[in-house]
Amino acid sequence: MATSVTPFHIAIPVHNLAECRTFYREILNCEEGRSSDHWVDFNFFGHQLVIHYKPVPIAIGNKEEELHTNPVDGKNVPVPHYGVVLPWDTFESFSTELKAKGVDFVIEPYVRFKGEVGEQATMFFLDPAGNAIEFKAFKDMGQLFAK
Repeated sequence: MATSVTPFHIAIPVHNLAECRTFYREILNCEEGRSSDHWVDFNFFGHQLVIHYKPVPIAIGNKEEELHTNPVDGKNVPVPHYGVVLPWDTFESFSTELKAKGVDFVIEPYVRFKGEVGEQATMFFLDPAGNAIEFKAFKDMGQLFAK
């Protein structure tokens, strides 16, 4: 088991590199790192996020890919998703900032498992390519892996 947190690396597909580059830089305030014509690195809250251009698949008929969800605490959580656990105060100010920027939430910021083991603040939204992102926070970080 890891005893200290090290940055993770995640690479995600996006169909419009310019639009997603602006989203991560301007909406989420991520510092941009290296880039090429096909990918961009970001400092995603201390972690390395890379958006990679991937063309939209050719549609067969009128079939659109639906967002898959699983129920958690009475809400439909998008699967797959990625995100970051923030300090409680940072979560509160960040969620307020996202609302002010007009982010369309899949799940509005709220406290999940209130009064139970694992109580946490959480919110979900999509980037312009449809990748689901979750930010969460625990008042007691000891609850992060609590059973």
